[in-house]
Amino acid sequence: MIPVISVLAYLIFAPVLGGLLDGADRIISARMQGRVGPPLLQPFYDLSKLFSKQMIAVNNVQLLLNLSYLVFLAVSGAILFGGADVLMCLFVLSTADMFLILAASSDSSPFAVMGANREMIQMMTYEPLTLLIAVGFYLSTGSFVVKEIIHSSISPVVMMPGMLLGFWVITAIKLRKSPFDLSTSHHAHQEMVKGLTTEMSGPTLAVMNIAEYYEKILLLGIVALFIINKHWWSWILAVAVCLIFYFLEILWDNVSARVKWKTMLMGCWIVTLLAGGINLLILMLIK
Repeated sequence: MIPVISVLAYLIFAPVLGGLLDGADRIISARMQGRVGPPLLQPFYDLSKLFSKQMIAVNNVQLLLNLSYLVFLAVSGAILFGGADVLMCLFVLSTADMFLILAASSDSSPFAVMGANREMIQMMTYEPLTLLIAVGFYLSTGSFVVKEIIHSSISPVVMMPGMLLGFWVITAIKLRKSPFDLSTSHHAHQEMVKGLTTEMSGPTLAVMNIAEYYEKILLLGIVALFIINKHWWSWILAVAVCLIFYFLEILWDNVSARVKWKTMLMGCWIVTLLAGGINLLILMLIK
């Protein structure tokens, strides 16, 4: 029953926790910039306002594609928190991203299409390391299955420190934070307005926001997978590491300016080669 309870807990509470993290993100970012910031529950106020608006979509498939993005993220998280195959979890996560790209590409807005094109470039940036991380878990623990990984005698991060560092870099891309907020922007005055979400409004935009809350918890769940082992105290340590991990993402977001796509692509591939590739090579030599 534990996997079933874990899956249900993820499906029910992930949007709540993701929204709280988003609210904390806004407050911390505001304090770093010398502002007070919005209340902690502001993301939920925003969702309520979006759902209260009239349903307006640029075409008949945009909402369907956004819902598909949400569903695949929920399925990906359910696979992870249900203790199933981490490789399958990452494959489903990549599929979810494709539905978001299709949703942005489904209308004729040049800004949305530009955001979709940049999102595809971002996928090219982080997918190689994502695959290496899955292989790293297998070489470190002898299994792709999450429920076996978390019962290892030592935490996988002991064998995979470079991959955790690389995952911190690509998480900034997946969360669309500076310096990698190329496909969309927190500020509508930039050259592509809002990129991916330019033509999304009302309930359609609310669905995407909820999907992003699922993704936040999913990514932090993968971080926790690096830390958890058969000892009970590793769960407490994993929560602490996840909070520090997310705080560092916020800090990086606020102290850096956006880079060009070529800089992002080359820089992250170098990180993948050095942090992920060398770590993987060492694992293969040890095993």
